[in-house]
Amino acid sequence: MKAYREIRAKHSLMDMFKIPEIAAEVTLQPVKAFSLDAAIIFADILLPLEGMGVNLEFAPGPVIHNPVRSAAEIQMLRMADPEQDLDFVLKALQYVRADLEGNIPLIGFAGAPFTLASYAIEGGSSSSYTLTKKLMYGDHTAWDLLMSKLSDTILAFLKAQVRAGAQVVQLFDSWAGCLSPSDYQRYVLPYSQKILLGLQADGIASIHFGTGTAGLLHLMAEAGGDIIGVDWRVALNRSWQSFDSKKGIQGNLDPVALMAPIPVLKKKAAEVLDEAGGRRGHIFNLGHGILPTTPEDSVKALADFVHEYSAEFNQKRPSEES
Repeated sequence: MKAYREIRAKHSLMDMFKIPEIAAEVTLQPVKAFSLDAAIIFADILLPLEGMGVNLEFAPGPVIHNPVRSAAEIQMLRMADPEQDLDFVLKALQYVRADLEGNIPLIGFAGAPFTLASYAIEGGSSSSYTLTKKLMYGDHTAWDLLMSKLSDTILAFLKAQVRAGAQVVQLFDSWAGCLSPSDYQRYVLPYSQKILLGLQADGIASIHFGTGTAGLLHLMAEAGGDIIGVDWRVALNRSWQSFDSKKGIQGNLDPVALMAPIPVLKKKAAEVLDEAGGRRGHIFNLGHGILPTTPEDSVKALADFVHEYSAEFNQKRPSEES
């Protein structure tokens, strides 16, 4: 958004995360500009790593200056305290919650253990995850310690976000799609499950999301989450068949569709809504993050269209739940 870029021109990304007033302002910008049904806090999935002792920088993408690649380095990691190490996120949540009008829900979030472990080990983004899998396969004791520290930190952070004003939290496992089902089940599922069951025990609603995870959806559902988020690489109705019908689903328009002419964009959005078929528990969303070059007019057109199309669809089915 133009309003975001004006702020970004004056501040580093880390300052924007760490100054609660700015993070709150950025969070509220799209809610005030478009007919959206929820707000999601402006933060980054990697912020808990800094509280654990990882030297994190955005330059402009994430860079880890002291990657964690050995049992000794994992031992040195501490547990991040959300009230002390991540208090700026909690304050931003409080500011947003106080400013949101009506019943618009506020979403908090955190990165899942595998995705955070991968960043910490690789030192940044990766296409092969070689170092991550080398540790995962080669030293199960060290891997278990790292994933346990991460899952405990993330669970505490997500619970703190709810206390600060979030009504639902999302667990992002952005890199889980690089795993085979058997590896996910053995090395990842128990740790994500620990978080999601911990949230469930406290009555906290959760969304469990990953990208490139078409072959893992049944296992992600087993790990937990009230809603399973899916990307655009798999049909929405087919995804729903992969897990318990009581779970909801979030997705799954390709973010690049927002670059298309408005009539094409609306057609592709209608395809997603038709696949959902008015089924209770669908959250319309993009299949991944919105792209920086996305026209603001396209976002407005999409949000308005989803509301209009959904209303028309439900009017045709007055006897069924929507």
